Amino acid sequence: MTGQLSLYFATFAMTAYVIATIAFAIDLTRKVPTISQPTKQLAGVGAGASAGGPTPATGSPVGGDVVTPVVGAADAVPPAPRRRAGGIGMATFLVGTLLLLGALVTRGIAAGRVPWANMYEFTLMSVFVAATVFLVIQRSRDVRYLGTFVAGLAMLLLWLATQALYVDAGPVQPALQNYWLIIHVSIATSAVGLSSVGAVASALQLVKDRYVSRGTEPKAAWMRRLVGSLPSPDSLERLAYRINAIGFVLWTLTLVSGAIWAEHAWGRFWGWDSKEVWTFVTWVVYAAYLHARSTRGWGGRRAAWFSLAGFGSILINFWVVNLFANSLHSYSGLG
Repeated sequence: MTGQLSLYFATFAMTAYVIATIAFAIDLTRKVPTISQPTKQLAGVGAGASAGGPTPATGSPVGGDVVTPVVGAADAVPPAPRRRAGGIGMATFLVGTLLLLGALVTRGIAAGRVPWANMYEFTLMSVFVAATVFLVIQRSRDVRYLGTFVAGLAMLLLWLATQALYVDAGPVQPALQNYWLIIHVSIATSAVGLSSVGAVASALQLVKDRYVSRGTEPKAAWMRRLVGSLPSPDSLERLAYRINAIGFVLWTLTLVSGAIWAEHAWGRFWGWDSKEVWTFVTWVVYAAYLHARSTRGWGGRRAAWFSLAGFGSILINFWVVNLFANSLHSYSGLG
């Protein structure tokens, strides 16, 4: 009964994320200035405005049309007021995250253990971490432009979890009946959640940078509004870097805790198991990303592609290794 309730919670959470995705998308594509769209210069409006005198900021007559480049300008001018859709998106996203927490809690009660011992539970936990990271960042800065993509990714992963990865709640294999399950896998799910948000920021950075570097704008109106709503590529890169830096620490702890657990379970710290190898590959990619950016000055597109390569390695580790590789870590629960 509790296990079925957990599935209901997960399904309701997915529904809430669908609504949040739509609401955030409406908010993201709200009407904003485009590269060629004139906007009224507001700075310096006051006593001298009626005389048409120059403004302190630009020297242009007040009330004249000033071309405001949207691409790259989000950090230079105050953002336009958010529409109601943004508030709806945040509210439904929060509700979805709370429902997902309910799914995890009831799943743990039904199984009598921590709820992250198979691919279904791992997915739920990783989505919960990614959603929590988004909500935490939102408390200190406005990152609702990420909402469409974080909520959309959460929706997709929950759909895959409930439709393709679901297994009934139950006990785990003897090798997993260890307190390291709590430590090691919780760190790994947190690393995946953080890296997912970092990858979203990097992908948006590439989109924004494409038009900034060319000095052009998208042909489709909705795409112009989307690009215009994004902050500068540098701002997105800094956000991705900070998230991935924390994620790298967690990947390091994942490797270390996994090695200690392997020694307890199998009598060796490292055995070149396929899961161990791909986790190490992921760690190397993120280590190279951080090193290249901090010491070699590899910013911009190269840093973004590095970030996405790390996330691609995570996807291979989760979907390919777990389902198709002959591994001691094949705990998908799918038979």
